[in-house]
Amino acid sequence: MDSLRGTMLVATPAIEAGPFLRSVVFLLDHDQDGALGVIVNRPLDTAEVDDVLPDWAGLVNAPVCLFEGGPVAMDSALALGVIADVPPLGWRQMAGRVGLIDLDGPLPASGELYGLRVFAGYAGWGPGQLEEEIAEGAWLVVVAEDGDLISPHPETLWRDVLRRQDDDIRFWATFPDDPSAN
Repeated sequence: MDSLRGTMLVATPAIEAGPFLRSVVFLLDHDQDGALGVIVNRPLDTAEVDDVLPDWAGLVNAPVCLFEGGPVAMDSALALGVIADVPPLGWRQMAGRVGLIDLDGPLPASGELYGLRVFAGYAGWGPGQLEEEIAEGAWLVVVAEDGDLISPHPETLWRDVLRRQDDDIRFWATFPDDPSAN
């Protein structure tokens, strides 16, 4: 399988519980050794960026909280930035205008970033694990739009991304929160 780096994984209704239920994951890395990404639609409403990275808080898009990047290493932080034009120092391209930001590096100058999101933790898969989950129908692989990663409405992102897909997949956006109560 070709590298999926820079694409998004959208959880299908086959994932019925756990940290990936209705998640949208941006893949930062994917090769024969496994995959790594961050969940982009899980705001941690109780954790403000200002509490852990005060210098960066003014650059973060609304909602201005940390996001749960995944269940691995929740005590670490990483940031994704969408550049306006010229990449700032400490920015490493992932796809298009989206890249990782070095939180230990210098702050970007005003206007260099179109948006920034900070994540606590990440999602990881071992060799072949993600490919197996995709083959089993747990994930849909889609092209990421810059705005997806810094959406001001992360709570609707799962449905919003599904609505952009072909007819046979678009209907998943209408799946009830609790199908057993239907």
